[in-house]
Amino acid sequence: MAESNFELRKFVVPEIIYGVGALDLVGQYAENLDSRKALIVTDPGVQAAGWTDAVIRSLNEKGIQNCIFADVTPNPRDYEVMAGAEVYKENECDLIIAVGGGSPMDCAKGIGIVISNDKHVLEFEGVDEVEIPAPPLICVPTTAGSSADVSQFAIILDSRRKVKIAIISKTVVPDIALIDPQTTTTLDQELTAATGMDALVHAFEAYVSNAHSCLTDIHALEAIRLIKANLLNAINDPLSIQAREPMMRGSMHAGLAFSNASLGLVHSMAHCLGGDLDLAHGLCNAILLEKVVAFNYKWAEPRYRTIAVNFGLDADTPFDMMKDELLNKLKEFRIKAGINDSLGHLGVTKDLIPKLARYSLEDPCIATNPIMPTQKQVEDLYNEAF
Repeated sequence: MAESNFELRKFVVPEIIYGVGALDLVGQYAENLDSRKALIVTDPGVQAAGWTDAVIRSLNEKGIQNCIFADVTPNPRDYEVMAGAEVYKENECDLIIAVGGGSPMDCAKGIGIVISNDKHVLEFEGVDEVEIPAPPLICVPTTAGSSADVSQFAIILDSRRKVKIAIISKTVVPDIALIDPQTTTTLDQELTAATGMDALVHAFEAYVSNAHSCLTDIHALEAIRLIKANLLNAINDPLSIQAREPMMRGSMHAGLAFSNASLGLVHSMAHCLGGDLDLAHGLCNAILLEKVVAFNYKWAEPRYRTIAVNFGLDADTPFDMMKDELLNKLKEFRIKAGINDSLGHLGVTKDLIPKLARYSLEDPCIATNPIMPTQKQVEDLYNEAF
């Protein structure tokens, strides 16, 4: 038995209702929470897809009033959180319902802690900085990627510094996660690929995290298997619930893993790119994954070998070939998913790299990377991704 199995670990998880039709239960669970009026946090794309209206219908059936805050951008800003908190207070709400991907869910978490603690959202940056729990929160995810619906993370963009901050606290774990895979059938191919790769990175980083445990390992490996087997099918046949369902399940498993084991260098670097340049988080993760795996490999070789087998490599592959085979498989998978960009193609300029590397080393996700890199090493990794 691995030594980590003898160490004390905490595993935090919301109440999860999973499966086709879960979205239709939002009214019932709002009623269970004795809600009178709910703030629905969403975005224009989710509204256009019809999922916000579906939530409203479920609330109406239970006689629960609602108001909508939809001014949420793909990398939710601090001022968006503060504006949402004002809408909550002005409408005397008593429940928050997030409908969407990671951005509405993270914004909703920020709104909740601002409401309960009466402080600016940026004051909660870091680990366990939230003193008073937020109002009840129900999450209805519409992407198979961010897993904010099951995690104790909220990522908010500091609009002045152009840096994404991480708020990590069990107080931002949603009360209820209504995970309905049919909500992902309206995702286009590009977003399906980016969010799916985000989930894959969650699983990779959680499994090699220095805070991993037997409780998180099982979820990380199951996520890797499910995403490897189903992401390409979901991209190529977006209406297929046979592909969407296991992808949503894979995202959930990845979220349970990283929420409790944390992440690593890929996310530290991607957060900085998203904060400074407003780039899509999943896309940044996908571009950086191979570079960071190559850098980390010797510091967590047995774990990466296990990942490789669960990603489809032959268990009999010679040890000295496993690293290159895994990197080749990752590149092949990424390209088949339609992601063949480089940081240069996304508009990153090399003069930004020292600043990006410096901020990466300050990101809390880096604390659980298998090895702490130097500023020069992080700069080199950004350069390799050009």
